Amino acid sequence: MDFLARAIELSKKSLTDEPGGPFGAVIVKDGKVISEGWNEVTSTNDPTAHAEMQAIRKAGKVMGDFRLAGAVIYSSCEPCPMCLAAIYWARIERVVYANSRTDAARIGFDDAYIYAQLSLDVVKREIPCLHLPSLPAQAVFEAWAQKADKKAY
Repeated sequence: MDFLARAIELSKKSLTDEPGGPFGAVIVKDGKVISEGWNEVTSTNDPTAHAEMQAIRKAGKVMGDFRLAGAVIYSSCEPCPMCLAAIYWARIERVVYANSRTDAARIGFDDAYIYAQLSLDVVKREIPCLHLPSLPAQAVFEAWAQKADKKAY
């Protein structure tokens, strides 16, 4: 199976079913499809329902693990910053994509603003981020650090 071609086929769902934007993703491990996803942002009113995120969520359930080590994600487009972060958190081994972020920007999906904001110091970002240190919050972190039976990421 051509996994990238399958991701592209999934991206076409929005052209007929209108579930979201024109994006599709397939996660593969050991040459087998583990999960598939397509953009469902507008049909679910969930701004995180990108194709890659949907595929990662499904893959975690199928594999019974939040770590997708050894997996490859094939995407119809270069992953956005949110999806790329999730790919790193999931420990996916490799990303293969068709359209670039420049191609996506050309049709109205421009992530340049987000990339630029992420590179700024937190106090210079447009969305204010207020750090309020808290002893109770630190106590929770300390309890986690001492927890003997935790499942580490």
